[in-house]
Amino acid sequence: MAHIFSFWESRSFYDSFMARSHDRLAAAQSGTFKDIQVKLFDYRFDVKTGFEPRFTDADLVRFAHCRVHEERAEHFTLMQEKVWNPAMAGSPGMIRGLFGEAPGNEFLVLSMWRSAAEHGKYRTERVERLALRAQTEADVAALTGDIVDLEPAWTV
Repeated sequence: MAHIFSFWESRSFYDSFMARSHDRLAAAQSGTFKDIQVKLFDYRFDVKTGFEPRFTDADLVRFAHCRVHEERAEHFTLMQEKVWNPAMAGSPGMIRGLFGEAPGNEFLVLSMWRSAAEHGKYRTERVERLALRAQTEADVAALTGDIVDLEPAWTV
């Protein structure tokens, strides 16, 4: 399985790419994958510091794709900003990240880490405590995600 993250300077650049280049590139890749899912998220705010789509200083990316109950979307966003972000920002191995939103109360939390070991220190005891404090279980209808070891040769 591969996870591909793309970052666009603006929606107009994305729309231009889709209108002018996407179909030609997709045709050239025909047969190289079995299944693909694409989601477009709008940037809402940074996790820790000013996000840059630079991966050379990170070995691992953690992403969480959250579908949130409609009536809890505002609370979920507030808890990301007031509970989860400060906790991640306080972890020495966490470099930077972003919080994005898609239509239909879907959210993406992406965090970049120096190493799996550093991410493991954050996860071990803090996640359960933070989830209780943020009332995550009441907010989230569905949660998927992954921990991705970065492949430097694939970074462009």
